[in-house]
Amino acid sequence: MGGPENLLRKQVVSELKKRRLIFFTLILLSFIYFGITLFFGDMGILRYRELKKTRTQIETQIKEIKKENEQLGSEVKSLKEEPFYTEKHAREKFGMSKPDEYIFQYDR
Repeated sequence: MGGPENLLRKQVVSELKKRRLIFFTLILLSFIYFGITLFFGDMGILRYRELKKTRTQIETQIKEIKKENEQLGSEVKSLKEEPFYTEKHAREKFGMSKPDEYIFQYDR
């Protein structure tokens, strides 16, 4: 009474369940792999945020260096073109004086 057909049907159903389980397991493992790669890989989100932070720091340093460069350029221009500034710089930086002048330097 349907014994061999029923057994065959159970085997087919069991085989389909195994295939589905394998298929869904592979899909799940693929999603896990892509998720881990997306966050922790060489081109992942965490690496992107780190690089973005580094870029911001470097841009800030570039702005500071440009500002310092402009100040130094202005100072060089003043030293070349303005005798008063050259004299002031020589007095303050190197302790130079005109003839018959005395310089008093104090330790701080």
